[in-house]
Amino acid sequence: MTREEKSIAIEDLTAQLAGTNIIYVSDISGLNAETTSNLRRACFKAGVKLEVVKNTLLAKAMEASANDYGDLPSVLTGNSAIFISDIANAPGKIIKDFRKKSDKPVLKGAYINSEVYIGDDQLEALATIKSKEELLGELIGLLQSPAQRVISALQNKFANSEEETEA
Repeated sequence: MTREEKSIAIEDLTAQLAGTNIIYVSDISGLNAETTSNLRRACFKAGVKLEVVKNTLLAKAMEASANDYGDLPSVLTGNSAIFISDIANAPGKIIKDFRKKSDKPVLKGAYINSEVYIGDDQLEALATIKSKEELLGELIGLLQSPAQRVISALQNKFANSEEETEA
């Protein structure tokens, strides 16, 4: 890879990193062609972009980015692949699902909304993070609950008062 090609690759990675707040870094080495293809297919279905990257280029892109990746560049050893998503728990769920059949992919670290997670032991927590849509749904449910109780109470009171006037 020439210096110019590396520069272009770093610019592309920097642009990708700037466009998202959710990045998982994992090791997918050792997966056979069929399993890798299945992993890519699962990522595509979930709207997750999977890309194998060179560690030095990714580290330079992280350095050039406006985001603070903290200690995340320290995990860039060996083979690395990045999962880029709009949903915080989607890559975690994919990795967790694939780990039922194999010991790979291994989570090296993640950057989610300015928070840095290091190590494979974080996978369970990352896979269960609630998405923005799930949190909004719960919030709406909580907000609707008191209003529904008031309406129900008023309807019961109105129904009872009608029965009393008829009697």
